[in-house]
Amino acid sequence: MQLSLRLSAIADLVTEGNRLVDVGCDHGYLPVYLIQQKKIPSAIAMDVRKGPLSRAQEHIRQYGLEEYIQTRLSDGLEGLKAGEGDTLVIAGMGGPLMERILTDGRSVRNSFSELILQPQSDIPHFRRFIQSEGWEITEEKMVEEDGKFYPMMRVVPGENVHSSLKLNVDSFTKNTSAKAAFSENLHADEGAEMSENPAAYTLEEAFGKYLLQEKNQVLYRYLQRESRIRSQILEQLETAPKAEAVTVRILEVKEEAQLIAAALAEYEG
Repeated sequence: MQLSLRLSAIADLVTEGNRLVDVGCDHGYLPVYLIQQKKIPSAIAMDVRKGPLSRAQEHIRQYGLEEYIQTRLSDGLEGLKAGEGDTLVIAGMGGPLMERILTDGRSVRNSFSELILQPQSDIPHFRRFIQSEGWEITEEKMVEEDGKFYPMMRVVPGENVHSSLKLNVDSFTKNTSAKAAFSENLHADEGAEMSENPAAYTLEEAFGKYLLQEKNQVLYRYLQRESRIRSQILEQLETAPKAEAVTVRILEVKEEAQLIAAALAEYEG
């Protein structure tokens, strides 16, 4: 089976020999591929919708892998028990939805040895959420496919996760509710909107510590594109009729451009 560039990058992040749980499995391509490659011994493919789960079941039968891959209809981690998997994959969802799944299923989530996560919106906020939960980002990738950009991360439990560390997630969410640098428009041709207050996030939260450290070329192309888009937006705003909303938006875009410029400077250092 040939995976998309996005799914292939996710597959590369999975630790060999781990039992996989794929939440939001869609067509079931990822677990089928990993079993075929003998990278994992077994998998549980879960989806909240009957349609995608049915298609996943068809693909599993097509490749004769029913013995190795279970399917379950489940809203997030509801249909899973602690200890049934080693690697949890959640990909292709908005950041807020992924936060809900990881929060509601915290006791099950904390039984995993690694999480492979690919949020499609609110990514700086999502990175901050992960760290607030006591987990650590150890590896990041970013791919560009069909004109869209997909950042992803491998996350492992910190020292306190398995000792039942409890954090006030509601308070955290309330205090950091600003929209993130990577919004749902991350994958749109027009580019991503930045947050209402970009300065609220560090460069690492906004664009990824490891992506910046390695001077990831996909991130570099994304930043260049976003820099051009901000320049175009400013040109349009500066010729628009003056109003309070326009003035506020100009300030926001300038802050966004400054954050992007700071990230681009990392490549020149």
